[in-house]
Amino acid sequence: MRKLPEDFLFGAATAAYQAEGATNIDGKGRVAWDTYLEQNYWYRAEPASDFYNKYPIDLELCEKFNINAIRISIAWSRIFPKGYGEVNKKGVEFYHKLFAECKKRNVEPFVTLHHFDTPEVLHSNGDFLNRENIEHFVEYAKFCFNEFPEVKKWTTFNEIGPIGDGQYLVGKFPPGILYDLEKVFQSHHNMMLSHAKAVLYYKEQKFDGEIGIVHALPKKYPADKNNPADVRAAELEDILHNKFILDATYLGGYSKETMAGVEHILKENGGKLDIREEDLKILDSAKDLNDFLGINYYMSDWMKEFHGETEITHNSKGTKGSSKYQIKGIGQRELNMDIPRTEWDWIIYPQGLYDQIMRIKKDYPNYKKIYITENGLGYKDEFIDNTVYDDARIDYVKKHFEVIADAIQDGAIVKGYFIWSLMDVFSWSNGYEKRYGLFYVDFDTQERYPKKSAYWYKNLAKTKIID
Repeated sequence: MRKLPEDFLFGAATAAYQAEGATNIDGKGRVAWDTYLEQNYWYRAEPASDFYNKYPIDLELCEKFNINAIRISIAWSRIFPKGYGEVNKKGVEFYHKLFAECKKRNVEPFVTLHHFDTPEVLHSNGDFLNRENIEHFVEYAKFCFNEFPEVKKWTTFNEIGPIGDGQYLVGKFPPGILYDLEKVFQSHHNMMLSHAKAVLYYKEQKFDGEIGIVHALPKKYPADKNNPADVRAAELEDILHNKFILDATYLGGYSKETMAGVEHILKENGGKLDIREEDLKILDSAKDLNDFLGINYYMSDWMKEFHGETEITHNSKGTKGSSKYQIKGIGQRELNMDIPRTEWDWIIYPQGLYDQIMRIKKDYPNYKKIYITENGLGYKDEFIDNTVYDDARIDYVKKHFEVIADAIQDGAIVKGYFIWSLMDVFSWSNGYEKRYGLFYVDFDTQERYPKKSAYWYKNLAKTKIID
């Protein structure tokens, strides 16, 4: 039996585009996903979970089920339809009402400024590869900080790593570019620069609150720890997905080891980065100002050496074993392992979360505190008797809580957990079949039904005992 601290937050997570619906009403501007889904996928983010209208119901469920914090993102294009310029007053009013409802229900909002949804006007103009859009983001951030003083917990970006990965490597996010490692790293750098500038403004203005960033941190292991080539493959994969952005966050630049890995990857794949001296000064100025780090964790990967051409197959339909991942100059993911995995080939390995938490504590000691901002199990729920008997989800979350408790015991500062997701939501490259929520959503009627996991989570939040 393990017990979590009394001040530990038990939260649940959402994101604007995945939950709100209302994609084209009340003045909201288009995002790149609107067009990309129309052109490439068989589903739309409309009405999603209709959080735009149903948020009072969802926040009442939070209160009833002992959920005292919620991750919410602001849809940038609901505030600035073009990403800059004229403000959409109806969008501003919506978020004021949403935050007021949070206060009414005693649920602390952790608000993200960018969760995969750059306005289409800016996205079509290069997204964060275009340095002009760095300044547009910072102006949007400044507006929100000043407009919403009721928000005390801000995060700039959700998952910079998967954004670059999805847009320019795997091609599952718009603009759907494949295997362009230069664009991946440049996007990572420019978004981290955007983050640093927003943090500096927030601290200079002495706002009453805290600000941080959310990184997805999948742990990378060598397939054979006694094989130096496999060890190197894991190191390079870690640089691509984790170390590059963590260095920018907490070192204020990039270590020699990190840049040596980046240069190797770009030598193998082509490309050159635009990292300027003034960029590094800004990163360095912000490195000690992050009030917290959000860790999103779902999986770990095992890497083996590989000397062929890049080929990635994304499993979007939950057909186990259909994934393929091999990158020239890095390595190949080993999938044939005796470790449980989801139908989407995400390897279930709670120990990886413990290892990443302790890695932050060891390698980046200027971190202040950690929240686990996303963690959960997505699968094809079976709706029976107006509920879902999701024992597998309970087991998954429980085992991750166990390693969180172990990390706290071993000296890491972890202050809360946000299950992904509060209710079932739209999933970017999987549609609606892949469900994560504590509450089952009938997407035809928009009715909410507590799953077995909701009652389990309610009890855990009350007792703080992992049993």
